[in-house]
Amino acid sequence: MILPENVIEVKNVCKIYGTHRSLSLKDRIVYHASKKNNKGREVLHDISFNVKKGEALGIVGRNGSGKSTILKLLTKIIRPNKGTVETKGRISCLIELGAGFHPDMSGRENIYINASIFGLDKKEVDKRIQDILDFSEIEDHIDERVRDYSSGMYMRLAFSIAINVNADILIIDEILSVGDIAFQKKCLDKIKELKKSGVTIVLVTQSPEQAMKICDRTLWIDNAHTRMIGDSKTVCDAYSKFMLE
Repeated sequence: MILPENVIEVKNVCKIYGTHRSLSLKDRIVYHASKKNNKGREVLHDISFNVKKGEALGIVGRNGSGKSTILKLLTKIIRPNKGTVETKGRISCLIELGAGFHPDMSGRENIYINASIFGLDKKEVDKRIQDILDFSEIEDHIDERVRDYSSGMYMRLAFSIAINVNADILIIDEILSVGDIAFQKKCLDKIKELKKSGVTIVLVTQSPEQAMKICDRTLWIDNAHTRMIGDSKTVCDAYSKFMLE
């Protein structure tokens, strides 16, 4: 059981992609019939960490190191092959740009669809929709199909929804790199504000500077393993030095 002071606990987690356990029933039959040796690719090995209420944890690492896999485990998109992942409270997430959006529906329609994924009913969305529109700054385009949105508009709408669902945990992947600098700063300021209000933050970023500004602690993932975890300045300084070598 998760400890009272924690809202996230990850214990001894391993994740392997490409094993026969991930295959469809048909492919499993073929797999066993052919007796093919398929050990898969380990993308996370024995990862453990916890995050307390109101704490911000950064996750840094090179592309392909396993950072985004951790977020998918936290949001229950995938399950670990070994170990446990426990969370407490409502989770709001920004993992893949446009995830949960229907391209042929309008931005307004997608607000209701996306917010329902986070557990809000129509009445709750009705109360929050103007806040979402105001923060996104795309109200003039909200009744257009989202397939016609730029990546920056996608990010604006997705972030604005994610911060308006009264989440206990906000999980953000690297999509904050999309869009103009002014809106990125607006998002980072909002994340800090949410953190002060007691929301727990998990932020995957390629920017050590971003992690140091927002996060109390940072986890450095390297080749599926924990390379380092601790206060953000110590970890990010070490990571930056490593990347420059």
